[in-house]
Parts: sequence; structure tokens; C-alpha cells
Amino acid sequence: MAATQHAQNLKQDSQDYLATALLQLLAHTDLSDLTVTAVVKRAGVSRMAFYRNFTTLTDVLLAHFSPIISGQFDDILAHVPQDQKLTALGTFFTDLGPTLRLAVTRGFEPVFQQLFDENMQRFYAATVTWPGATPIQKKYWTQFMSAGIYRIWREWLLGGQQESLETIHDLIATFQTATMQALQAATPQRP
Repeated sequence: MAATQHAQNLKQDSQDYLATALLQLLAHTDLSDLTVTAVVKRAGVSRMAFYRNFTTLTDVLLAHFSPIISGQFDDILAHVPQDQKLTALGTFFTDLGPTLRLAVTRGFEPVFQQLFDENMQRFYAATVTWPGATPIQKKYWTQFMSAGIYRIWREWLLGGQQESLETIHDLIATFQTATMQALQAATPQRP
């Protein structure tokens, strides 16, 4: 049992070293210009250690950011009152702003888009009531809202945050309400 725990600790250490090294290199170099060789050299681990844990450099970023983003969504879902969830998400994304800027600048924004979308699907599944909506309507409404909200936050964060956070929250809430009402109006009523 102790050997298994030791192996798990070594694996986690390798993953942490690789993520730290990759983020350090991304401070000055685009993701597309980085190599596994450069990252393992910076991390002080072998190529074998890299390939035991990951297939691509994007996998390193997904493994690093997934628990951060999912953990924040989990905390909001479990501990924030329903009427304050959108505000809590806004605060989280405001805090994430510098990292998003780096992701856009260095070419790894798709990592954030993927993780945001996955977590927004969970968020809406847990927080939205779906009176009479079909599974197809739920699926596409969630995709539509996730993409729209991501673009709003992205534009606001990268555009210098000209509007107040309250204005952004109100805008998102208005879009959510209006699109949900339109979806409900389009849903055939069952006898």
C-alpha cells in the first residue's frame, strides 16, 4: 500500500512540475511554439514522465485548469444562494481575467472554452428548471447560453471592463430569462 501511495505522489509531483514549467514558458512563448522537450527540460523530468501522464501539452493545461475551474463551479453550486450564483461566477471570472488574457495571447484559449462549457452544462443542469422542455431544447439552450456567456465575459474582461460588473450580470440575466421564455413559448403544450 505504501508503494502505491509513493507512486501516486511521484505521479502527482511530475504533473505539477510539468504544469508549472509549461505555465512559466507560456509567459513568454506561444503554445504552438513550445515542445515537449522544452517543457520537460524546464520541469526537470524525463520525456517518459511526460508521456506517462499526458499525450499533448494541451492535456497538461486541461489537467491543471480543470480542478481549478470545476472546483469553483462546485463551490458556487453547493454554497452560494440561488439568487447570488451569477454574481459569484462573475467574481470568479474577474479573478481569472489575467489568466484568460494569457490564454488568448499565447494560444491556449480553447482549453478555457472547453472547461467553461463543461462546467456551464453542469451549472445549468443543477440550477435551471425545465418546465415542458424537450431534451433537444435543453441541450441546445445550454450550448447557446454557455457560448454566449463565455463571449460576454471574454469581451468584458479583455475589453478593459468598461461596464460595471452589475451591468454585465443584469445583461446575462436578461438574456437567460428572455431565451428561456422564448423556449417555453415555442414548446408545444402537452395535454
